[in-house]
Amino acid sequence: MTLVITLLIVLVLLLVLPALFTLWTARKVESVLPPSGRFVDVPGARLHVRDFAGAPGAPAILMVHGLAGQLAHFTYGVTGRLEGRYRMVVVDRPGSGYSTRGENDPADLKTQADALAALVGALQLDRPLVVGHSLGGALALTLALEHPDKVGGLALVAPLTHMQERVPPVFDGLTILSPRWRRIVAWTFAIPASIKNSRKAMDQVFGPEAVPADFATRGGGLLGLRPAAFLSASADLQALPDWLPGQETRYGELDLPASILFGRHDRILDPHAHGQALADKVAGARLQFIDGGHMLPITNPEATAAFIEAAAQACRPVARAAVQ
Repeated sequence: MTLVITLLIVLVLLLVLPALFTLWTARKVESVLPPSGRFVDVPGARLHVRDFAGAPGAPAILMVHGLAGQLAHFTYGVTGRLEGRYRMVVVDRPGSGYSTRGENDPADLKTQADALAALVGALQLDRPLVVGHSLGGALALTLALEHPDKVGGLALVAPLTHMQERVPPVFDGLTILSPRWRRIVAWTFAIPASIKNSRKAMDQVFGPEAVPADFATRGGGLLGLRPAAFLSASADLQALPDWLPGQETRYGELDLPASILFGRHDRILDPHAHGQALADKVAGARLQFIDGGHMLPITNPEATAAFIEAAAQACRPVARAAVQ
């Protein structure tokens, strides 16, 4: 009997101590990195956005981050290089960063695209250029396919465009199928494990480029150390098979300016399987390769901003002259 009680106490401690650490970490992170923008309510989501004013007549730009990310991936170095010339709206995807979605709302690309379409309407963006990085690229493509009247052009940075046979190893921890176990892991072991393995994980995501010393704060990296971030990223990843395979067959329907930027040495997404494969299906798509890895908005904001500006110039010929 004593042994059973001892084992129960050990089991409780193994769960309670990590849970307390997780709760403390999440609160500490949110005190250090509070919301930097404002909130816009749309059906099914409350979206955290930053809205930068631009020159009259210039096309608006909507920027969408990738898996397990948030809007600071763009405000780190890209928006400052374009500020004043274009109205830019940078958004935390539903469930990511400080955006929320209904507890029972699905995380599939179509549902998220519907939320972004509502945001475009609410902010009166008038067919913006949609910039999507990584998973945000897949979402930008969904938005263009499902709501073509809401998109004036696409600028896709290291985009996910086709289903992969397996998840990149760095995201293996997000593949827990049981919702109950996902929640238990999120509130116990996920955050301590993320901290322990952070160097190896970041080397994979950023490599071959170095992780900037201020990524945790200025790049918002610390916001990933919250249970909500783990749960959202896991739901996003596991919802991809519900939509992306069918979407791949529809890229030929796109009839708008589309530009694609990839780092030649991307360790997360194969540039040819996702970049070249998409360019082959979209009439007139422009594909550009540069030296670098997956996190170009942070590791090479100069080239990323120049790429976005070129795409914006091609977005609407009428607006091009207004910003020259």
